[in-house]
Amino acid sequence: MNLFASEWIKTRSVRSTWVLAAATVVVTVSVSLLGVSALAGSGAASPAEFDPVGAGFKGILVGQILIAMLGAQSMTGEYATGQILSTLTVVPKRGALLGTKAAITGLVALVTAVVTVAATFAAAQAALAAGGLPSADIGDPDTLRAAACATLYLVLTALIGLGFGTITRSGTGALSVVVAIALLVPALAPGVPGTVGEVLRTAWPLTAGQASYTITADSSPLSGIAVMTVFTVWTMLAAHLTLRIRDA
Repeated sequence: MNLFASEWIKTRSVRSTWVLAAATVVVTVSVSLLGVSALAGSGAASPAEFDPVGAGFKGILVGQILIAMLGAQSMTGEYATGQILSTLTVVPKRGALLGTKAAITGLVALVTAVVTVAATFAAAQAALAAGGLPSADIGDPDTLRAAACATLYLVLTALIGLGFGTITRSGTGALSVVVAIALLVPALAPGVPGTVGEVLRTAWPLTAGQASYTITADSSPLSGIAVMTVFTVWTMLAAHLTLRIRDA
């Protein structure tokens, strides 16, 4: 309990924690509204094929980078300031330290994700309706499931950020890895031919996770979030191994 309390004090006393949390909400809502305004201007959406829930959550593609950095900075901040030496002296059990940071990161990310998803859904659906496009209500079939998956997706992304922050020990390094796996690989996947391209388009962890918060995805939403969860667990296990075998 003392370890949890001390790590919580460190987390809440760092200004960047709350700056990144607020930025995740603002940027996700803003980018989603920009996407909706572009759709309304094009008039290309067909009611039969249009997914208002998925279209309204497009801002998560950008917001995920910020919440990943929120997770990463809980570890990289200690390496940047040299505080990690004091922390590991007081807490020699590195698995306990990483597990506690993961628990606190998960809690902060959960609150951030709930606010982000709720605000994004409300703003985007209102904008869709105002633009004359089909919109969704939270009581519509699969809509609550999609919102829950979007929330879980953001929490898992924060933990992935913590994992890569621990492995790289650098905010820049963690950001580079997160951008590559979250944006670069999905962007390049359509141009990759054959089985490898098909796997990257459908089973790449973050692509599969993004499909879970849409309504019209071809794959099962639960399988998509399951793939994302397995990837998160592997990332945290790699982070744990790295933290155990490497000097501070």
